[in-house]
Amino acid sequence: MTTSPPSDNIDDPSDDGGSLSARDRRRLTRVYSDRTIVSVLAGTGLIAAFMQTLVTPIISDLPTLLDSVPADTSWVLTATLLAAAISTPISGRLGDMYGKRRIVIVLLAIMTLGSVVAALSDSVIPMIVGRSLQGIGLGVIALGISILRDVIHPKNLGAAVALVSATLGIGGAIGLPVAAVIAQNYSWHYLFWLATALSAVALVFVARIVPVSTLRTAGRFDFVGAIGLGIGLIGILLGVSKGTEWGWSSPGILSLLIGGVVVLLAWGFYELRTPHALIDLRVAARRPVLLTNLTSITVGFAFFITSAALPVLLQAPATTGVAFGLPLLIASLCLMPLGLVMFFTSPVAARLSNARGPRTSLILGGSIIAATFAAGIFLTDEIWHVIVISTFVGLGVGFAYAAMPTLIMNAVPPSETAAANGLNSVMRTLGSTVAATIIGVILSTQVVESGGIAIPTTAAFQLSFALGAAVSVAGVVVAIFIPKRRPTYDTASIPTQ
Repeated sequence: MTTSPPSDNIDDPSDDGGSLSARDRRRLTRVYSDRTIVSVLAGTGLIAAFMQTLVTPIISDLPTLLDSVPADTSWVLTATLLAAAISTPISGRLGDMYGKRRIVIVLLAIMTLGSVVAALSDSVIPMIVGRSLQGIGLGVIALGISILRDVIHPKNLGAAVALVSATLGIGGAIGLPVAAVIAQNYSWHYLFWLATALSAVALVFVARIVPVSTLRTAGRFDFVGAIGLGIGLIGILLGVSKGTEWGWSSPGILSLLIGGVVVLLAWGFYELRTPHALIDLRVAARRPVLLTNLTSITVGFAFFITSAALPVLLQAPATTGVAFGLPLLIASLCLMPLGLVMFFTSPVAARLSNARGPRTSLILGGSIIAATFAAGIFLTDEIWHVIVISTFVGLGVGFAYAAMPTLIMNAVPPSETAAANGLNSVMRTLGSTVAATIIGVILSTQVVESGGIAIPTTAAFQLSFALGAAVSVAGVVVAIFIPKRRPTYDTASIPTQ
C-alpha cells in the first residue's frame, strides 16, 4: 500500500502552478459534510441501478422497435449483465491503484456515452453496444461503497455503507414505474435520453463533491488476469443465461460452461503466482470473505426471484385464475415497496451491525427472506399477498445488503477494498443469473394454455418460492460460520478527514 505524492495526483487542487484565483481555490478545496458525500454516492448508485430496469417496459417490443428477432434482441439484456460482471472487479482494482473517485468518473462517462449511443439507436447492434457501455458503468456502486471507507468518518460509515449498498434494489424498484410511464406515453428513445441526463448529472456531482482519496495500492495492473477473468466469467454467465434458449446439452453451452470453468481455474493458478494480482485470492480465501461471498450468491439468487416471478404473477392474464392481469405500470407500483423498505431499513440495519456485528444483520436478513418465501408458498391468491412478499423480501435483502460490504471491508486491507467489493458484486450477479435461468425454466415449463397463451400454474410460483426459501436457508447456514471475532482490518484504520 502506498500513498501517491500530491504532485502525481491530477485531482489535487493545490497543484495549480499559481494560476487559480482565490475564489477558485476556495471552491476546489471546500470540504463537504459526510452527509453530502453519502447523498451524492447514494444518488449515483440509484442512477446506476436504474440502468438495469431501463428496458424492462419495452422488452417484448424490442424485436419490432429494432427490426430484429427475439434471439438477437435478448442480447440487449445479456450484454449489460456480462459487461457489469466483468467490469466491476476490474474497475475495483483500477480504483485501488489509481484512485476510486477517478475511476467512478470514468465509469460515469462511459455510462453517459452508452446512454447516448442507445438513444440514437434504431437497430440491434448499436443498441447492444450502448447497453454494454451502460453495463460497464454499473461498477460505480461497488466503488462508491469503497470510497466511503476512505473518506467518511468511522462513526458514520455503517449507515453510509448500508444506504449505498441498498441503492441496487431501490433504484430498480423506483426506476421501473418511471420507465413504464415514459415507455407508455412517449418514444422509447426518451428512456435513454433520461439515462444520459441522469448519468451526466451524477458525473458532475461526483467530480465536484466527492473528495480525492490518496490511498493507493502499489504495483502494475494485471492485464493477463483481467483478460482471464473476463473470458472465464463470460463463459459461465453466458452459458447459464442462454442454457434454456440454446439447449443445455448443446455443444455451444457445454463448451461455454466447461471452458469457463477451465479458464477460471487456470486464472486462479496464475493469480496465486503473479506479484501484482488482479484479485488477491489469498485474501479472498479468508474465511470471512469466502463465506460472505458464498452467502452473497444465495441473497442474489433469492432477490432476483422477486424480479423474475412476481412481475409474471402480477401481469400474466387472469383467465386461469392464477395471475392478476395487471398493466405494467400498476404492477411496478405494487413492487415499489420492495425498494422503499430497503431504503428505510438501511439505517436500522446499520445500527444493528454496529451493536451486534454485521454477521447478525446478514443472518437476520437471510432468515427474513427464507420465512417470507416459505409463507409465499401459501400466499398467491390476492394482489396484497404479492405486495407483502415483495415488501418482506425487501426487508430481508436490506439487512443482508447492509451487512455484506461491511463484512468484506472488515476482512481485507484498505488498499484492496474496491477490488474485494467488486468480487462480492460478481457473486451477487452470479446468484441472480442462476436464479433467472432456473425460475425461467420453471415458469415456462409448468404452464396451462388459455386462449393460446401459456400461463404459469400456481404450482410453478409455489415451486419458485420454495426454491427461494431453500436457497436462503442455505445462505443463513453459511453465514452462521462467519467468524464472530474482531476482524484483522477494521474501520479504525480509516484516515479521518
